[in-house]
Amino acid sequence: MDSRSFAIESFTRRFGKAPAYIAVGPGRVNTLGEHVDYNDGFVLPAAIDRATWLAFSPSNDGQTTLLAADFNEEVIFTDAGIAGKFAIDGSPLAEWARYPAGMAWALNLDGHETPAMHGAFSSNIPRGSGLSSSASIEMVFSVAWSALGGWELPAIKRAVLGQKAENQYVGVSCGIMDQFACACGVEDRLLLLDCRSLEWQLLPIPEDIAIVIADTGVRRKLTTSGYNERRQACEDAVKILAEDLPGIKALRDVNVEDFNRLAHRLPGLVEKRARHVVEEIERSQRAIPLLQAGHIAEFGQIMNDCHRSLRDLYEVSVDELNIMSEIAQSLPGCMGARLTGAGFGGCTVNLVQMDAVDEFAAQLALGYESKAKRKAEIYICRASDGASIVSG
Repeated sequence: MDSRSFAIESFTRRFGKAPAYIAVGPGRVNTLGEHVDYNDGFVLPAAIDRATWLAFSPSNDGQTTLLAADFNEEVIFTDAGIAGKFAIDGSPLAEWARYPAGMAWALNLDGHETPAMHGAFSSNIPRGSGLSSSASIEMVFSVAWSALGGWELPAIKRAVLGQKAENQYVGVSCGIMDQFACACGVEDRLLLLDCRSLEWQLLPIPEDIAIVIADTGVRRKLTTSGYNERRQACEDAVKILAEDLPGIKALRDVNVEDFNRLAHRLPGLVEKRARHVVEEIERSQRAIPLLQAGHIAEFGQIMNDCHRSLRDLYEVSVDELNIMSEIAQSLPGCMGARLTGAGFGGCTVNLVQMDAVDEFAAQLALGYESKAKRKAEIYICRASDGASIVSG
């Protein structure tokens, strides 16, 4: 049963009637600009057609009852208990429940009502895979509460509030990219976001190119990974470099030439982390005219360069991601391949010629199993629209 049907069926079984609304929140994949969103850089993500589906109706008892259908867990909370992260019985909210509750918390602080709901949700985004299952949940609940509350917000504003929920409520110091892509996605387009100004534009994906996502099966837990430590290294680099480059606010403000001139000022590990970010922002800017001109092979080479940098400088790759990327880059029809997401496990993203995609997926799965001694899940995806109400 697909995730949409499972959410509806789970809602109907739990609450005894059909849901009033169905909402969808896509996952996301990032093609370029990794670990630069919290450095005010430029990112090139897309929403994808793997998603979280939410079946919901208004609740008349002032209590929000949510069923996580995929693992058959339920939580009940009220607006009064959200700030303390408590369920109605006084127990701490389960980790999964902090994403919808955190979204309600952020919306409430911004002056928007989040009327009580009955809801059941299901997702075909693998958890911990680097495809933004958490942002997908945040954004699907943002549109759900918009529908119940009778208010509207621009998609980019919902993304900003989703980031606030994840930073300040869940406790993950993520940048804006994940929520942005899940909120603002457009079918068959990449998104170019300036993470400082939040200005964004659409870029074409050639019609003969498929987005292929390869799941290594290695899971990571973002809140206990090295993510926050790397973010701190970037902030440390800015403080040191500002002594010679007054006025810089983030690594986005440091060009490659200035960085090379001043890199000796940085402690070794801080220098490596910052070098990745400065060079990755330059790669993202260099990629824009290539995409606009349809030069996908050259764009793919920049993706390959990104993977090497994430592996050697930012050190967020693992053996399985390296094996997956190396095999993919060697196969016919592959334009570019790299890890996607925060790293420490999860998935690679591959741009592949459409006429080679089936053979590519088969050979990648075989090669990965042979070398990594693990089975891979291969998803052939397309860029999709952002979170929305699809019925109701």
